[in-house]
Amino acid sequence: MKSLRIQSALGLLFRPCAAPSVAVPGLRAQARWAHSGAQQAKQPQLPLVPAPIPLVPDVETFLTVIGRGLKQHASKFPTWDALFTLTSDQLRELGIEPPRTRRYLLRWRQRFREGKFGIGGDLKYVENGTAELRVQEIDKTPLLRIRRVVNVPPGKKVEEVSPSEMVRAKGFTVQGVRTIVGPYALPMKYGGARLTVTEGMWEDRRGHKVDGGERRRAEIRFKRRVAERKALREAQGYY
Repeated sequence: MKSLRIQSALGLLFRPCAAPSVAVPGLRAQARWAHSGAQQAKQPQLPLVPAPIPLVPDVETFLTVIGRGLKQHASKFPTWDALFTLTSDQLRELGIEPPRTRRYLLRWRQRFREGKFGIGGDLKYVENGTAELRVQEIDKTPLLRIRRVVNVPPGKKVEEVSPSEMVRAKGFTVQGVRTIVGPYALPMKYGGARLTVTEGMWEDRRGHKVDGGERRRAEIRFKRRVAERKALREAQGYY
Protein backbone atom coordinates (compact mmCIF):
# COMPACT_ATOMS: atom_id res chain seq x y z
CA MET A 1 0.00 0.00 0.00
CA LYS A 2 2.82 2.35 0.89
CA SER A 3 4.55 1.70 -2.43
CA LEU A 4 1.33 2.51 -4.36
CA ARG A 5 0.88 5.74 -2.43
CA ILE A 6 4.53 6.72 -3.05
CA GLN A 7 4.17 6.03 -6.80
CA SER A 8 0.98 8.11 -7.09
CA ALA A 9 2.56 10.96 -5.14
CA LEU A 10 5.64 10.89 -7.36
CA GLY A 11 3.40 10.85 -10.46
CA LEU A 12 1.55 13.94 -9.31
CA LEU A 13 4.82 15.64 -8.42
CA PHE A 14 6.57 15.06 -11.76
CA ARG A 15 3.49 15.45 -14.06
CA PRO A 16 4.17 18.16 -16.68
CA CYS A 17 2.10 21.31 -16.18
CA ALA A 18 0.20 22.91 -19.03
CA ALA A 19 1.38 26.37 -19.92
CA PRO A 20 -1.08 29.01 -18.74
CA SER A 21 -2.98 30.70 -21.54
CA VAL A 22 -2.11 34.34 -21.81
CA ALA A 23 -4.71 36.60 -23.45
CA VAL A 24 -3.15 39.18 -25.72
CA PRO A 25 -5.12 42.43 -25.47
CA GLY A 26 -6.66 43.48 -28.79
CA LEU A 27 -5.66 40.31 -30.63
CA ARG A 28 -9.24 39.25 -31.37
CA ALA A 29 -10.18 42.74 -32.49
CA GLN A 30 -7.19 42.78 -34.85
CA ALA A 31 -8.24 39.42 -36.27
CA ARG A 32 -11.78 40.66 -36.86
CA TRP A 33 -10.48 43.83 -38.52
CA ALA A 34 -8.19 41.81 -40.81
CA HIS A 35 -11.08 39.50 -41.74
CA SER A 36 -13.44 42.37 -42.53
CA GLY A 37 -10.71 44.10 -44.53
CA ALA A 38 -10.18 40.97 -46.60
CA GLN A 39 -13.90 40.75 -47.32
CA GLN A 40 -14.02 44.40 -48.39
CA ALA A 41 -11.05 43.85 -50.67
CA LYS A 42 -12.94 41.04 -52.44
CA GLN A 43 -15.94 43.29 -53.18
CA PRO A 44 -15.67 45.14 -56.51
CA GLN A 45 -15.44 48.90 -56.30
CA LEU A 46 -18.54 50.55 -57.74
CA PRO A 47 -17.98 53.42 -60.19
CA LEU A 48 -18.92 56.85 -58.90
CA VAL A 49 -20.50 57.72 -62.24
CA PRO A 50 -22.14 54.66 -63.86
CA ALA A 51 -22.65 54.40 -67.59
CA PRO A 52 -26.10 55.14 -68.98
CA ILE A 53 -28.28 52.24 -70.14
CA PRO A 54 -30.39 52.03 -73.32
CA LEU A 55 -33.65 52.79 -71.51
CA VAL A 56 -32.12 55.62 -69.46
CA PRO A 57 -29.59 57.40 -71.67
CA ASP A 58 -29.68 60.91 -70.12
CA VAL A 59 -30.48 62.97 -67.05
CA GLU A 60 -34.03 63.87 -68.02
CA THR A 61 -35.03 60.26 -68.60
CA PHE A 62 -33.51 59.17 -65.28
CA LEU A 63 -35.43 61.82 -63.36
CA THR A 64 -38.57 60.95 -65.32
CA VAL A 65 -38.61 57.24 -64.55
CA ILE A 66 -37.87 57.58 -60.81
CA GLY A 67 -40.84 59.95 -60.45
CA ARG A 68 -41.68 62.09 -57.38
CA GLY A 69 -41.80 65.17 -59.64
CA LEU A 70 -38.01 65.22 -60.10
CA LYS A 71 -38.38 65.71 -63.85
CA GLN A 72 -38.89 69.43 -63.25
CA HIS A 73 -35.29 69.68 -61.95
CA ALA A 74 -33.69 68.17 -65.08
CA SER A 75 -32.36 71.53 -66.29
CA LYS A 76 -30.37 71.94 -63.05
CA PHE A 77 -28.01 69.09 -63.98
CA PRO A 78 -25.87 70.11 -66.95
CA THR A 79 -24.29 66.67 -67.43
CA TRP A 80 -24.71 63.01 -66.48
CA ASP A 81 -21.59 63.28 -64.28
CA ALA A 82 -23.11 66.18 -62.35
CA LEU A 83 -26.20 64.12 -61.58
CA PHE A 84 -24.11 61.45 -59.83
CA THR A 85 -21.42 63.59 -58.19
CA LEU A 86 -23.33 66.46 -56.53
CA THR A 87 -23.62 66.16 -52.77
CA SER A 88 -26.76 66.56 -50.69
CA ASP A 89 -25.77 70.14 -49.73
CA GLN A 90 -25.25 71.04 -53.38
CA LEU A 91 -28.63 69.56 -54.27
CA ARG A 92 -30.19 71.74 -51.58
CA GLU A 93 -28.51 74.80 -53.06
CA LEU A 94 -30.01 73.89 -56.43
CA GLY A 95 -33.46 74.06 -54.88
CA ILE A 96 -34.33 70.36 -54.71
CA GLU A 97 -36.72 70.30 -51.79
CA PRO A 98 -37.97 68.89 -49.42
CA PRO A 99 -35.16 66.87 -47.82
CA ARG A 100 -36.98 63.56 -48.37
CA THR A 101 -36.88 64.26 -52.12
CA ARG A 102 -33.11 64.69 -51.97
CA ARG A 103 -32.77 61.46 -49.99
CA TYR A 104 -34.94 59.71 -52.54
CA LEU A 105 -32.71 60.93 -55.39
CA LEU A 106 -29.54 59.90 -53.56
CA ARG A 107 -31.02 56.48 -52.88
CA TRP A 108 -31.84 55.95 -56.55
CA ARG A 109 -28.38 57.12 -57.59
CA GLN A 110 -26.85 54.40 -55.44
CA ARG A 111 -29.24 51.79 -56.84
CA PHE A 112 -28.26 52.76 -60.35
CA ARG A 113 -24.57 52.38 -59.48
CA GLU A 114 -25.28 48.89 -58.15
CA GLY A 115 -27.20 47.93 -61.29
CA LYS A 116 -30.54 47.61 -59.47
CA PHE A 117 -32.77 48.98 -62.20
CA GLY A 118 -36.52 49.06 -62.45
CA ILE A 119 -38.69 47.49 -65.13
CA GLY A 120 -37.04 47.57 -68.55
CA GLY A 121 -33.58 48.30 -67.19
CA ASP A 122 -32.23 45.08 -68.68
CA LEU A 123 -33.42 45.82 -72.24
CA LYS A 124 -30.82 46.31 -74.95
CA TYR A 125 -32.76 47.60 -77.95
CA VAL A 126 -34.42 50.92 -77.14
CA GLU A 127 -35.08 53.65 -79.68
CA ASN A 128 -36.46 57.08 -78.73
CA GLY A 129 -37.55 55.75 -75.34
CA THR A 130 -39.45 52.78 -76.78
CA ALA A 131 -38.57 49.08 -76.76
CA GLU A 132 -40.32 46.29 -78.63
CA LEU A 133 -41.08 42.96 -76.96
CA ARG A 134 -41.81 39.71 -78.78
CA VAL A 135 -42.75 36.16 -77.85
CA GLN A 136 -40.08 33.53 -78.43
CA GLU A 137 -41.13 29.88 -78.63
CA ILE A 138 -38.68 27.14 -77.70
CA ASP A 139 -39.48 23.45 -78.20
CA LYS A 140 -37.89 21.60 -75.31
CA THR A 141 -39.44 18.26 -76.24
CA PRO A 142 -41.97 17.20 -78.90
CA LEU A 143 -44.68 17.72 -76.27
CA LEU A 144 -43.27 20.73 -74.39
CA ARG A 145 -43.08 24.25 -75.80
CA ILE A 146 -41.82 27.17 -73.72
CA ARG A 147 -42.80 30.76 -74.45
CA ARG A 148 -40.84 33.70 -73.10
CA VAL A 149 -40.65 37.45 -73.72
CA VAL A 150 -37.58 38.84 -75.46
CA ASN A 151 -36.43 42.27 -76.57
CA VAL A 152 -35.60 42.58 -80.28
CA PRO A 153 -34.44 45.49 -82.48
CA PRO A 154 -37.30 47.79 -83.58
CA GLY A 155 -39.27 46.54 -86.55
CA LYS A 156 -37.86 43.02 -86.49
CA LYS A 157 -39.56 39.73 -85.75
CA VAL A 158 -38.18 36.90 -83.65
CA GLU A 159 -37.42 34.85 -86.78
CA GLU A 160 -35.23 37.66 -88.14
CA VAL A 161 -33.01 37.85 -85.03
CA SER A 162 -30.41 35.29 -84.00
CA PRO A 163 -30.75 33.79 -80.50
CA SER A 164 -27.50 35.45 -79.41
CA GLU A 165 -28.91 38.89 -80.18
CA MET A 166 -32.16 38.43 -78.25
CA VAL A 167 -32.41 39.77 -74.72
CA ARG A 168 -34.68 38.14 -72.15
CA ALA A 169 -37.10 40.75 -70.80
CA LYS A 170 -37.46 40.34 -67.05
CA GLY A 171 -40.77 41.12 -65.40
CA PHE A 172 -42.90 40.14 -68.40
CA THR A 173 -44.79 36.91 -69.03
CA VAL A 174 -46.80 35.34 -71.84
CA GLN A 175 -50.50 34.91 -71.21
CA GLY A 176 -52.27 32.50 -73.50
CA VAL A 177 -50.45 32.08 -76.79
CA ARG A 178 -49.24 35.52 -77.83
CA THR A 179 -50.31 38.07 -75.21
CA ILE A 180 -47.47 39.79 -73.36
CA VAL A 181 -48.34 40.86 -69.82
CA GLY A 182 -46.25 43.14 -67.64
CA PRO A 183 -45.91 46.67 -66.23
CA TYR A 184 -46.38 49.42 -68.85
CA ALA A 185 -46.52 46.90 -71.70
CA LEU A 186 -48.91 48.06 -74.43
CA PRO A 187 -49.97 45.60 -77.16
CA MET A 188 -48.95 46.31 -80.75
CA LYS A 189 -51.17 45.87 -83.76
CA TYR A 190 -49.27 43.01 -85.39
CA GLY A 191 -48.28 41.09 -82.26
CA GLY A 192 -45.88 41.72 -79.44
CA ALA A 193 -45.87 44.66 -77.06
CA ARG A 194 -44.25 48.04 -76.71
CA LEU A 195 -42.61 49.46 -73.58
CA THR A 196 -42.31 53.26 -73.51
CA VAL A 197 -40.57 55.45 -70.97
CA THR A 198 -43.26 56.73 -68.60
CA GLU A 199 -42.98 59.16 -65.74
CA GLY A 200 -42.79 57.32 -62.43
CA MET A 201 -42.35 53.82 -63.89
CA TRP A 202 -39.54 53.16 -61.38
CA GLU A 203 -41.06 55.20 -58.57
CA ASP A 204 -41.27 53.83 -55.04
CA ARG A 205 -44.89 54.49 -54.25
CA ARG A 206 -45.58 56.16 -50.94
CA GLY A 207 -48.53 55.26 -48.77
CA HIS A 208 -51.25 57.81 -48.07
CA LYS A 209 -52.72 58.66 -44.72
CA VAL A 210 -56.27 57.52 -44.02
CA ASP A 211 -58.15 59.79 -41.63
CA GLY A 212 -55.00 61.57 -40.53
CA GLY A 213 -52.84 58.51 -40.05
CA GLU A 214 -52.48 56.22 -37.07
CA ARG A 215 -51.75 58.99 -34.57
CA ARG A 216 -54.80 61.17 -35.30
CA ARG A 217 -57.22 58.59 -36.70
CA ALA A 218 -59.31 58.16 -33.51
CA GLU A 219 -59.57 61.93 -32.99
CA ILE A 220 -60.59 62.69 -36.56
CA ARG A 221 -63.17 59.90 -36.69
CA PHE A 222 -64.64 61.05 -33.36
CA LYS A 223 -65.00 64.62 -34.63
CA ARG A 224 -66.54 63.32 -37.83
CA ARG A 225 -69.16 61.33 -35.90
CA VAL A 226 -69.96 64.40 -33.78
CA ALA A 227 -70.42 66.50 -36.92
CA GLU A 228 -72.62 63.83 -38.52
CA ARG A 229 -74.85 63.61 -35.41
CA LYS A 230 -75.13 67.39 -35.27
CA ALA A 231 -76.09 67.57 -38.94
CA LEU A 232 -78.69 64.84 -38.39
CA ARG A 233 -80.22 66.68 -35.42
CA GLU A 234 -80.34 69.90 -37.41
CA ALA A 235 -82.13 68.10 -40.22
CA GLN A 236 -84.66 66.71 -37.73
CA GLY A 237 -85.30 70.17 -36.29
CA TYR A 238 -83.77 69.73 -32.84
CA TYR A 239 -81.62 72.87 -33.24
